[in-house]
Amino acid sequence: MGRPQTIKEIFPGFWQILKRFSPYIAPYRGKVAIAFLALFAEVLMRLLEPWPLKIAFDGVIASSSAKGDFVDAFLRNQLSPTAILAIAALGLVLITLLRAIAAYSSTIAFAIVGNRVLSQVRHDLYRHLQNLSLTFHHAAKGGDLTIRVISDVGLLKDVIVTAFLPLLGNILILIGMVAFMTYLNAELMLWVFLLAPLFWLSTLRLGKDIRASARQQRQKEGAMAATTAESMQAIKILKTFSLEEVFARTFATHNQGSLHVDVRTKRLEAQLERTVDVLIAFATALVLGRGSQLVLEHTLTPGDLLVFLTYLKNAFKPVRDFAKYTGRLAKATAAGERILDLLDRQPAIYDRPDAIVASSFVGRVRLTNLTFGYNSEQPVLKGINLVVQPGQTVALVGSSGAGKSTWVSLLLRLYEPTSGKILIDGRDIRSYTLESLRSQISVVLQESLLFAASIRENIAYGKPNARDAEIIAAAKLANAHEFITKLPQGYETELGERGVTLSGGQRQRIAIARAAIRNAPILLLDEPTTGLDQENESAVVEALERLARDKTTFLVAHDLSLATRADLILYLQDGTIQEQGTHAELMAQNGFYAALYRLQVLSRSGSVQQAAPQEDEHALFG
Repeated sequence: MGRPQTIKEIFPGFWQILKRFSPYIAPYRGKVAIAFLALFAEVLMRLLEPWPLKIAFDGVIASSSAKGDFVDAFLRNQLSPTAILAIAALGLVLITLLRAIAAYSSTIAFAIVGNRVLSQVRHDLYRHLQNLSLTFHHAAKGGDLTIRVISDVGLLKDVIVTAFLPLLGNILILIGMVAFMTYLNAELMLWVFLLAPLFWLSTLRLGKDIRASARQQRQKEGAMAATTAESMQAIKILKTFSLEEVFARTFATHNQGSLHVDVRTKRLEAQLERTVDVLIAFATALVLGRGSQLVLEHTLTPGDLLVFLTYLKNAFKPVRDFAKYTGRLAKATAAGERILDLLDRQPAIYDRPDAIVASSFVGRVRLTNLTFGYNSEQPVLKGINLVVQPGQTVALVGSSGAGKSTWVSLLLRLYEPTSGKILIDGRDIRSYTLESLRSQISVVLQESLLFAASIRENIAYGKPNARDAEIIAAAKLANAHEFITKLPQGYETELGERGVTLSGGQRQRIAIARAAIRNAPILLLDEPTTGLDQENESAVVEALERLARDKTTFLVAHDLSLATRADLILYLQDGTIQEQGTHAELMAQNGFYAALYRLQVLSRSGSVQQAAPQEDEHALFG
């Protein structure tokens, strides 16, 4: 096994991380230069620290027993012992003071740069995660992603200040001390070099195991976070199905695994530190024995031996500290690799170089040979061709898995078609910037997510910087104003996470208000009334009717009563349009749609005679 020569060889992962983040550091080159100057000053002061002891020892204490160097002879001839001791003491205090100032300056400067750089990294990582495709987010675990954004970046930031920079300073000190020790006595330095390979081999072998263990621990912590986030988000389901113990066992397994790996890491770190301590003792014993002989032979002064032994102890301190810092750096390397893993993932959906900002849409939508599949083996939509005129309402119906919700996702460009095109106002939607495309499409989903913010803010998310009058008007359109004003703080009422402090109907009406305030020319409704009771459904349907007026609307519905007055109904099956037409036309065809509609009416009322659309109280676009 070869002896590692540089930090790059010892920690290639950490070195790669620093190189990757170098563009973030570039704006702070001046502060980094000052920090390094302070670090070099600290190293210089550490190198000078033993010399006042040598002056006192050779100039006063051992002046009669050894032949000193030129400085010793000069001091003896020109100054009294008391003056020499005073100079030595004053020099020791001054050097220590300067070292403290330099150390403080370098630590603060590096901390400022590190905080600013990694705060920007965290910001960019968060934005990058938002740009990654739904395919990635469906496969990823939310808790693990949270750990990467918050904990991993924080760990990397802390370790750079508490481990990497001290290690860098120690390496510089080691180089300087080796040079001084060689200058003082090359023979003693040779004895030290005989043991040096043992130091490097032990740190290299155990350091590799520590890095692997630390990386495994971060993975265990990510699994714990993912389990926690998943169980907290689905706490109602957990309680409903009495799954608390199941998830508790899963969490306990990850927690116990993390504990075992952490203990193993600590054991390896302790083993490395104790190995270094023993090797230092051997080296000190060798130097002390041979150095004492050289003092007795008058080829080395007692002060020189004292300085040499001080340097030896301090020179091996970086090696001993390397054991301590190895664990921290290993954890930081693992954290940094997890950060880079995310940053290296390319968004599947992005603005083309020649993308333009869409002007105000008229709302004409055309699908040409549209085919899409989440994987190449199983297309969800196959060769769809359709033209929708501005202001038309198109209802998408059919069995589950027919591709209705996928259709909505493709219109929002959350996924790219496998083949074919979607055109709005005659242009492929891929030619528009994502922001300008999505800003002109309003969406109301089956379970619209509300955020842990005020009701006012949740509505205004549909149109940033919306005026109060616009927010209230949108709430009135959505039949939400009345119940909002009855809340203790009205529009300033803070909602719980995911809006759990409101009923399902209230949440849906706020979601409709959020869509209404955008006043976009294209509207997508994906099962907007599922799970609502009759009273809330009536209020939501009435709000949706007002919202959809004069807009090109796509309605995904399992409940066919919502689709009866749509301008065009598409019955999807196996990814293709099996039937299309108005409600009356499809009922006359007596095909799939008619059979499903009669079945729903029969199950609801027990009489197929109520199947006439004009008698349906839930017709959405009457």
